[in-house]
Amino acid sequence: MDFNVKKLASDAGVFFTRAVQYTEEKLGQAEKTELDAHLENLIARADCTKNWTEKIFRQTEVLLQPNPSARIEEFFYEKLDRKIPSRTTNAELLGQYMQDAAKEFGPGTPYGSTLITVGEFQKRLGGAEREFLHTSAINFLTPLRNFLEGDWKTISKERRLLENRRLDLDVCKARLKKAKSAEAKAAAEHELRVAQTEFDRQAEVTRLLLEGISSTHVNHLRCLHEFVEAQAAYYIQCHKHMQDLQKELSRFPNAFAVNASTSGVSTGPSPLSIATLPGPSSPSRPPNPSNALESSTLKIEEVKPPATGTRKAKVLYDYDAADTSELSLLSDELITVYTVPGMDPDWLIGERGNQKGKVPVTYLELLS
Repeated sequence: MDFNVKKLASDAGVFFTRAVQYTEEKLGQAEKTELDAHLENLIARADCTKNWTEKIFRQTEVLLQPNPSARIEEFFYEKLDRKIPSRTTNAELLGQYMQDAAKEFGPGTPYGSTLITVGEFQKRLGGAEREFLHTSAINFLTPLRNFLEGDWKTISKERRLLENRRLDLDVCKARLKKAKSAEAKAAAEHELRVAQTEFDRQAEVTRLLLEGISSTHVNHLRCLHEFVEAQAAYYIQCHKHMQDLQKELSRFPNAFAVNASTSGVSTGPSPLSIATLPGPSSPSRPPNPSNALESSTLKIEEVKPPATGTRKAKVLYDYDAADTSELSLLSDELITVYTVPGMDPDWLIGERGNQKGKVPVTYLELLS
């Protein structure tokens, strides 16, 4: 018990002398031993590595799991050393909802059968996302976390120890300056030699650890390549699923013309072919309708919108009307469109306020 008390008193004395030395250095009343330039550069590089690794790690977590509550839950599972439960992805959940809805609407109906198909592909997308999240967590997040929670903690511990050894060294230098008698100077010189040896040894240990940051960069570079490979594979897989889905949907009846008999909407190009993505230039102007019925009987001012079957459309490109039967368009504006029996499938009737006229479907993206 006596030994413990003495050690506690000794540690308290050392802590007090270090605190005094540190305070005097901050006030400019004591000299401070500076680290060599190489060691200072290593420390600055290590701090930079730690800060950016932490930011990249946190943002990657947000990318892979946008839900803060889910991230907190995963954090506690990791700290408790328990397996994180498997979660249903949003795409998988959407796919299940679509298939459940199809059962209610009737799987034999056009809408129901399409829901079943789209729901199946949504589940495939969700499975691809789950695999990507799992691979990225193992190959990228885990190495970054190991550095922050392992290597960096060791480096920080040795740096604190180096700072303590430096303070002890400067305390001994101050004592030697204040020593008056020969005996006091001899004792102070001995303490200074011991403190210098311990400082040099700790500086070497710290330097070796800090030089290991280069190996950390190499390891993180390899992990970064694996993350990019996983991300590329995920997007390629998603692209393939969507291409397959488009092929499947092209076999179904056109949803825009499903209710033609009841709403006056005639068969035309599928929504997927109409809702084209904007490109660098506008598509070529479609040929003017040559249908005899339309050219002889269709008068724009007499056309009335159907009770059902109208849709909103976004204009993809500017379009100048060729004659009074057409409606000029401005890119990015929203208009209402519909079709009437006998119309050419490459054209729709477009309305914007009190204006009305024929518009080419290739210039439009149907929204609803």
